[in-house]
Amino acid sequence: MTQRPTTRRPVSSRPSGRGQVAARPMRRSRRVRRASGGLSPIRAGAMLGLLLAGAALYGVAHSSAFTFTRVDLRGAAFTDTAAVDALLVDARQRNLFVLSTRPLVERLRTLPTVANAAVTVRLPNALVVSLKEREAILVWRVGERRYLADPEGNLFARMDGDVVPEEVAALPVVEDRRAASAGLSIGRRLEAVDRDAATRLASLRPSDVGSASARLQVVITDASGFLVHAEPVGWRAVFGFYTPSLRTPELIPGQVRLLRSLLLGREALIDRIVLASEIDGTYTTREPASPATSPAPTPGASP
Repeated sequence: MTQRPTTRRPVSSRPSGRGQVAARPMRRSRRVRRASGGLSPIRAGAMLGLLLAGAALYGVAHSSAFTFTRVDLRGAAFTDTAAVDALLVDARQRNLFVLSTRPLVERLRTLPTVANAAVTVRLPNALVVSLKEREAILVWRVGERRYLADPEGNLFARMDGDVVPEEVAALPVVEDRRAASAGLSIGRRLEAVDRDAATRLASLRPSDVGSASARLQVVITDASGFLVHAEPVGWRAVFGFYTPSLRTPELIPGQVRLLRSLLLGREALIDRIVLASEIDGTYTTREPASPATSPAPTPGASP
């Protein structure tokens, strides 16, 4: 038997499945013509404007017409104007357009009298310096020196001479006679206990203790602590020493009530009062004035 040669069918390269779509020929898109990259009149005008602005900025930044030469100082009741000028001296003759005011503000805040500050530019040649000074609540006197104290007890200014600002003349005065207080100076801070006790006592008025005196004066001594003198009546009330924990200034309101009860009806006779506590107080009276004696008549003189 003769064997026929086996023939293979060529595999078709065309897709035979249903739903298959033959590849579509690519469509050629229309070529978009872009605008020319040349320099248009609008662009040329914008570039010219930028160049002119840059030239103007360079000109004012280097012009002598805008150099810092003058200070407009505001809010300086206690601050020395010479101290302000000294802090701004290296900024003199600098152009205001390139001058940074933040470092100047930081320097001004270092002054003892200054709580805060602001510096603004005022063309053509000035800086406006606005100071917020510390609040003065007491005059702290040590010998002939008079310091201003703020609510935190900072001694921030010294009052010299006979000319006293109106806002200072109305402040209560505390006279510190303690030996250790001789070293106090501007920039120092009072002890918290001293500040608290002095603030409470210095706020007293004669009517608060039932006194007919014209004024009350607070004094601190090494021997007796805090005292209140009545002027011109002359009695002295010893409030004593205070500490942060054992004998605090919270005792003072009770001592004031006790002082009022002891002065009632006898103020003219009292010399010294010791207020040991809110309920324990003693006093001494003045020595009665001796009656004036009439001189003996001279023999032979007519009556």
